[in-house]
Amino acid sequence: MEGPFEKMEREGEPKAPEPTKEAAPKQEEQNLPKLSPQELRIYNRMADHMDMFHENFRRTWNYLYSACTNGKRPAGMSIRQFLSMGDEFCHHLTIHHTIEEQHIFPVLARKMPAFKKELQLLTQHKEIHRGLDKFEDYLNKCRSGEKELRLDEMKTILDTFGKVLWDHLNDEVHELRAENMRKYWSAEEMRRLPM
Repeated sequence: MEGPFEKMEREGEPKAPEPTKEAAPKQEEQNLPKLSPQELRIYNRMADHMDMFHENFRRTWNYLYSACTNGKRPAGMSIRQFLSMGDEFCHHLTIHHTIEEQHIFPVLARKMPAFKKELQLLTQHKEIHRGLDKFEDYLNKCRSGEKELRLDEMKTILDTFGKVLWDHLNDEVHELRAENMRKYWSAEEMRRLPM
């Protein structure tokens, strides 16, 4: 059975941009030796894995935001399906951030300042979730009939956290790239890191 994403892609609806190159290593001017292909895979593993998740969030965001910008739902998608897509986006992003905050960031924070509670990545999580809470509330009101779905209203809500979301999706992968990870972790430690 064909799902809504497959149908939208087949019908030429908006698509997410090509996968980011954020996970690709960037040789920075350092006195560190060049990584072998095997070392590069080891050190870039978390960035590659994180970028895979982030591409799914970008793709769903693009479907939702494009519909709001165009003022119409994707062809063949009911209001219920569209609201469900929004719900799934909120749910999956919340689970993703909860796992990061409880299981991944505390380990990385032992050596990497960017993952400490008071710094940028967790601050971005808080900003994203303030907007995400408003978005979930709007979706619930539309589903219950308390509000009528208005795509211009939805776009206004998405605009409250869109920039910080996209910055975060890129910043997090950037912090996990091989050239940064090797500053803090040995190859053996990388093999034991969660994810």
